[in-house]
Amino acid sequence: MNKLVKILLGIVGVFVLAIVAIFYFTADMVTSADEFFAAVKNKEMNKAYTYLSEDFQASTSQSDLESYLEKNLIHKFKEASWESRSINGGRGSLIGSITTESGGVVPITLSFVKGENGWKIYSIQKPSSGIQEESSPIAMPSEQEQVQLVSKSMQIFAESVNEKSMAKFHSHVSNLWQQQFTIEKFNEAFGGFYDIGVDLTVLSNYSPQFKVKPSIDENGVLVIAGHYPTEPNQVHFEQKYIYEGLGWKLMGFSTNIK
Repeated sequence: MNKLVKILLGIVGVFVLAIVAIFYFTADMVTSADEFFAAVKNKEMNKAYTYLSEDFQASTSQSDLESYLEKNLIHKFKEASWESRSINGGRGSLIGSITTESGGVVPITLSFVKGENGWKIYSIQKPSSGIQEESSPIAMPSEQEQVQLVSKSMQIFAESVNEKSMAKFHSHVSNLWQQQFTIEKFNEAFGGFYDIGVDLTVLSNYSPQFKVKPSIDENGVLVIAGHYPTEPNQVHFEQKYIYEGLGWKLMGFSTNIK
């Protein structure tokens, strides 16, 4: 019996140490979050903007950030509560809620990246209200939002094909993808569409049909695949998105006509 008690106490001890470790290693993220929200509350938007990562800043203007915070009542911040903290190397996240000055509660997820200047906010996400089919740290966009994502990306791609330059399409994709591949590399990858003689901008007259139910993989990548019901041939696509800054940004794109 004494041996069993010692084993159980040992397990409890390890569990407590694990919790303490998580709180210790995520303390700087919490501090960054608190200081960010304090700056927002005090209307010090220039200061609040400094708590964002370079990728966040590259994809979101200060005015867009301010509009998002006001739209979701985050600018009325009173206090934050974090029910889940995680860290994996140079990435981390806080999942919880903020309480507004009027007593309202806003669920929120912050993801972080760690650089030379410490932890910076990589994205801010407020899940959609209403019935949710799944519980996930990253909320699945609604079907309407999925259609809008696909349609916008396809339209910008089509315009770039007509211009025979991927400059516009390159500026549309996530900052992470932009850093990985230059406009020249995009031209090499998609240049085969320049001379096929098909105007893909006509797809704006169609609604994309999804082949399988869109999903978010273990890396937080949203995958949407399907086709446009064109005749005599259909335009098939697969698009991948990551949540960057305040919204979903394109991270992978493929399309073919068959």
